[in-house]
Amino acid sequence: MKLFLKGDRCHTDKCAVERRNYAPGQHGQGRVKVTNYGTQLREKQRVKRSYGLLEAQFRSYFAEADRMKGVTGENLLVLLERRLDSIIYRSGFATSRNEARMLVRQGHFLVNGRKVNIPSFSVRVGDVAEVREKSRKIARVNEALDGVMRRGVPSWIELDRTAFKGTVKTLPIREEMTTPVFQEHLIVELYSK
Repeated sequence: MKLFLKGDRCHTDKCAVERRNYAPGQHGQGRVKVTNYGTQLREKQRVKRSYGLLEAQFRSYFAEADRMKGVTGENLLVLLERRLDSIIYRSGFATSRNEARMLVRQGHFLVNGRKVNIPSFSVRVGDVAEVREKSRKIARVNEALDGVMRRGVPSWIELDRTAFKGTVKTLPIREEMTTPVFQEHLIVELYSK
């Protein structure tokens, strides 16, 4: 399944999933019998991989989502979408979450006027993430902003391209999280055992 880990490459015909949609190796096209546990584990791995998290980080996000009121699976996805690297990626300042994580780590972004270099920083409603004045000439950021029309900006983020700012208007809801489609109830079932 396409997880869009390679940025713009996943939107072209050069995507590995488009060229060869089976496991590598001699036995990659063989029959596979998948159990319930296997599908639940695969779903958890997909979410972890697409957000670039380790197991301990993911487990702590799940524990926090479980403590919150509401549906645990949706709370988990909202918490993951509120990460600063995810906001940067969704705003269009980077072509992939890995690139967004790298740019945040290098200190190219401000949140509400303060420099933040922690990719897991949790952004709240009304927060403004912007590119630092010195970093606005970076070619990768400008190329990503030019390609943002292909990917689109979600309705819960307001992008001001001329000022290099992205504002979180509201918390994301499940219907707005479209790429890739996760089955978060399988993750809840896996951790509920």
